[in-house]
Amino acid sequence: MNSNTFLDKLSAQICADFPDSMDNLVIVLPNKRAKVFLLENLKKYYRSSVFAPEIINIEDFIQQISKIRGIDSIELLFKFYVVYQEVEQTNAQDFDHFASWANMLLGDFNEVDRYLLDPNYVFSYLKNIEDIKHWSLDPEKKTDLIENYLAFWEQIPVYYKRFYEVLLEERVGYQGMIYREAVKLHKEFLNRNNKVYYFAGFNALNAAEEKIIQHFLLEKRGKVFWDIDKHFIEDPYHDAGLFLRRIKRNWTHYQYNPFEWMVDEFGKEKNIQVIQTPKSVGQAKIAGQIVEGLGEEASRLEKVAIVLGEENLLLPVLHSLPSSVSSLNITMGYSGKSNPIQILLNKIFKLHLSAIRRSGKQYVVYYKEILDVLTNPVLAQIIAPDEVIKEINDRNLSFFSLKRFGEWIDSDTYPLRRLVFKAWKELTPVEVLQNLIEIVLAIKNSLNDEVHSERISKTFLYSSYQMLNRLVSYCQRYQFIQSYDTLYSLFKQVMDMSEVSFEGEPLEGLQIMGVLESRVLDFDTVIVTSVNEGKFPAGKSINSFIPYDVKREIGLPTYKEKDAIYSYHFYHLLLRAKNVYLLYNSQSEGMDAGEKSRFLTQLEVEQLANHNVKYITYSADLPEKANELIQIPKSQLLQEELKRISTTKGFSPSALSNYLRNPIQFYLQRILRIREVEEVEESVALNTLGTIIHNSLENLYKPYKGARLTVDIIKSIQRKADEEVQTQFEEVYNSDKEKIGKNLLAFEVAKRNVYHFLEGELEKLNEGDDILLLELETELTYTLVDDRLPYPINLFGFVDRIEERNGVIRVIDYKSGKVASTNVRLSNWEGLTLDLKNDKIIQLLCYALMYTKNDSMQSVEAGIYSFKNRKEGFLFFGVNEGRNNVNHAITQETLALFKDELVTLLLEILNPDIDFIENEL
Repeated sequence: MNSNTFLDKLSAQICADFPDSMDNLVIVLPNKRAKVFLLENLKKYYRSSVFAPEIINIEDFIQQISKIRGIDSIELLFKFYVVYQEVEQTNAQDFDHFASWANMLLGDFNEVDRYLLDPNYVFSYLKNIEDIKHWSLDPEKKTDLIENYLAFWEQIPVYYKRFYEVLLEERVGYQGMIYREAVKLHKEFLNRNNKVYYFAGFNALNAAEEKIIQHFLLEKRGKVFWDIDKHFIEDPYHDAGLFLRRIKRNWTHYQYNPFEWMVDEFGKEKNIQVIQTPKSVGQAKIAGQIVEGLGEEASRLEKVAIVLGEENLLLPVLHSLPSSVSSLNITMGYSGKSNPIQILLNKIFKLHLSAIRRSGKQYVVYYKEILDVLTNPVLAQIIAPDEVIKEINDRNLSFFSLKRFGEWIDSDTYPLRRLVFKAWKELTPVEVLQNLIEIVLAIKNSLNDEVHSERISKTFLYSSYQMLNRLVSYCQRYQFIQSYDTLYSLFKQVMDMSEVSFEGEPLEGLQIMGVLESRVLDFDTVIVTSVNEGKFPAGKSINSFIPYDVKREIGLPTYKEKDAIYSYHFYHLLLRAKNVYLLYNSQSEGMDAGEKSRFLTQLEVEQLANHNVKYITYSADLPEKANELIQIPKSQLLQEELKRISTTKGFSPSALSNYLRNPIQFYLQRILRIREVEEVEESVALNTLGTIIHNSLENLYKPYKGARLTVDIIKSIQRKADEEVQTQFEEVYNSDKEKIGKNLLAFEVAKRNVYHFLEGELEKLNEGDDILLLELETELTYTLVDDRLPYPINLFGFVDRIEERNGVIRVIDYKSGKVASTNVRLSNWEGLTLDLKNDKIIQLLCYALMYTKNDSMQSVEAGIYSFKNRKEGFLFFGVNEGRNNVNHAITQETLALFKDELVTLLLEILNPDIDFIENEL
């Protein structure tokens, strides 16, 4: 740390005032973290052994004075609910509804007490404001909702008074109440002992703190040591000095005594780099690179601090540090919301809660929720979930009973499976929590202490274990936690307020801390992350029943004061540092967007002469040239595989279209047979909708294959159509898929498409069409022989329907997507098989070629029925032969021209000198 630090200066002052003994001294600091650093500094000033002074943080000090113990916000909420039930009796809301507003009200109680305001005045003021808002309402038009709303404001002083009395009786309380009681007792406290109190490193004090400290000064029993640069306090507009300017101006003590200490450090020479990079995680990478590049300073990392403006960057930063960092100290709490174990527990909770809410005899789970659990990195290595994941995807399961995987769950090899997927339906809230505790312990037992990353995991597990045990304690003490929803709401609140504490050696190695933990500490090199609006400063947060203008009027802090606190912290980090790296996220859009902090703009506008400020933009390392397109040469082995495919199964029209779209895709899917990973469709996708329609029509028409269609036949089919669509819907999804939301719409679309198709058939029959149904969903094949080809090549394909209509053979393909008549019209044979836009023409001509392979047919027609373009009816393949003249007949001459183009395409596919090259899409 800097040799001219605040703690260094404080240590020198203490040694001068107490050269022989510090037994009578109590030092009060803003936080607990600074204690160990102060003790280390004091060692340098005492040559002989002396007892260390009592060093205490401000909150513990206030509890000493008041003799009231602070309790956490969840226990406060429970105690408040007991009071609320006592006051409201039969009108009391259930705990879930109560909790939705009670935390906010407790926050207001806290602020009113910390600033020593008259609660009756404040809450009556709020009641009067609400009365004025509704004064013009006709009494007869006041609804029960409005009456209850106004009654709520009237009850707030009653809640406050009774809650305060109950807590006082139990000698426990929230921060503001403890401060209010300390103000009542601080004179008596001072009279009970003869100690001297040094208050060091404070900035923004509440009214209670100001009153207590000023009394200590008045009684000559205390001193205060501030840490502010004259640059900030002498500038009447600089927010970093806002609070200390007020104190210097308003405290009677400073009319007769010097203001200690104002330093002149900020204007000294500093190297400041303002670094922007897209994405939050990019900052972690850069922080690691900065540490790696420190050179000689790397051997004195205790003088280097990484200050995280956003605590969830802790793990990315740890993973980005170079191996040369042999020791480090994390002096910050890591939020339970980011604890990977608690994230897993939350997912398990959601899985079971959703299953319970669905009720029914079966314990039915939703595929996304179970996949969230199965693929969680904490569990994936322990329970081997691949088999279940594959079946869920392969069978397109969206909602299913856990009994389906009962054998997999009950495996003796993986006992953790039984714990994770144990049904909660019959469990009490305490038993649910005990189940989660068993899961945590089972995960712990699977870890290896020798692996560093797993030691970190154990820290997370221990924190989660503590959290769950606290919840068990709450459930056993407070009997109103009866429902799973209440338990889950409570679980999330405790998770949000819990912290993971890391062990480390405070005086050695790199220091990693949060913004608040940096108070009173100074470093030579400071790396600050997330210097963005909304992070540093935190920005506006309206979590109060007291409006902004009322806060201003009665003297409560607003977002302006909160911004000033952040301003002080920011500039204190820079105060004695020689090298400063300020990192911010420059991503302007998306979920991870960020805006440059106003502090960076202020630093730029007010740049001092001795500040060497550089502005650097970091982006992800990009290659000097764009990634080269994938290119696969046709080796001898590959040529042999092409020959094998060509002469056995052969190529389908869709495979040829695949080649035109992207030769590499053709290579991967058709030659290597690599398929894209199938995912569960929670709503019916377009291709699945097409399958349902195709299969429905095939089954409806199957009894009439080989028959001439009549009006009576079609009407008979119509009566069965809805039931068949329902059957196909269930078959495609292997279950009775819920027909709600998008799925209900898709089901209705499928029924409507089948209905319109059948109506079209009726219309044509009534117009006199003669339809002989020849084939349904039939496979066609063809062997293409040509002197230019190295060997005969097989083609195959499945045609949806072949009919003879009015004496002409018609080959029909159904399409669930939209197809226009222009998609099946050909203007020029040349290059037909080299352009992807001709894929539907190639498909139809392939079908015609395969159907007429015996060369006995004079001509056929081929076309598409597009369910999204039914108004155009049957879309015939045709060759444009002049203005408004289209020839739809597919003759032997037509097929000869097509074969010529088809051979050109196949020669390219088989040519050993033409590599498979990725298309730029």
